[in-house]
Amino acid sequence: MITVTRLNGPAFALNPDLIERIETTPDTVITLVDGAKYVVRESVDELIARVRESKAAVIALSHLLEHPSSGGPTLRVVPGGDSEV
Repeated sequence: MITVTRLNGPAFALNPDLIERIETTPDTVITLVDGAKYVVRESVDELIARVRESKAAVIALSHLLEHPSSGGPTLRVVPGGDSEV
């Protein structure tokens, strides 16, 4: 999730995977894949940096889960997931 600030209101969290496009008109407008639009205070460059950081954090966390350095539990795919409980 990334945090953005409405032009005339409070900040809110937005799923960056739902962003279709970001444009300056001169205000910054975020259009989501479902057609919803948000006018925000952040610039296009700021939003791109936040999306990049968000996606990098997800990749870094997945790497830590695959290669734990603390010797803690590891997440793995368990074969036979269709079996009865």
